[in-house]
Amino acid sequence: MRAEKLGPVLFLLVTIWVALRPGIGQSVEQTSPPAGQSESQPEPTHVRLEQGVTRGLLIKKVNPEYPKKARKERIQGTVVLHAKISAEGNIADLSVVSGDPLLVKSAVKAVKQWKYKPYLREGKPVEVDTEIRVNFALSGG
Repeated sequence: MRAEKLGPVLFLLVTIWVALRPGIGQSVEQTSPPAGQSESQPEPTHVRLEQGVTRGLLIKKVNPEYPKKARKERIQGTVVLHAKISAEGNIADLSVVSGDPLLVKSAVKAVKQWKYKPYLREGKPVEVDTEIRVNFALSGG
C-alpha cells in the first residue's frame, strides 16, 4: 500500500479502536454467572464429524447387495446418507440425502447394520452426526 493511502486507513483503524475500548475513567465490568450456574459450558452431547473420521471408527461394515433391477439396467452411483451414530456406536437415525432410488433401499439396509467404536469427547462417549457415502459400481461390461 502506498504511503499517501496509509493516512486514512490508519485514521479509520484508530477511530474503531477508540470506539470499541472503554473510555478514560471507565472500567470494564466482569460479571459472574448467576448463583447455581458454573462458568463452564454445558458438555456437548453430540458432535459433527466428517466421513473420513468416522470411517476410522467403523468396526462392523455390511456391504450392500447390488439390487437386481439396478444391475440389469446398469445403474451405478453413490447414495449419500445422513446418519446419527449413538454414543454406543450404533446407527440411531438414517436419512437419505441423495442417490438413485433403485440403490437407496439396499444402501440403507446395509448401513443400518454398521457398528462404530464410540467417539469420545473429553473422555465421554457422545452421539455423532455424519454423512455416509455408499458407492455402487458395476465391473466388467
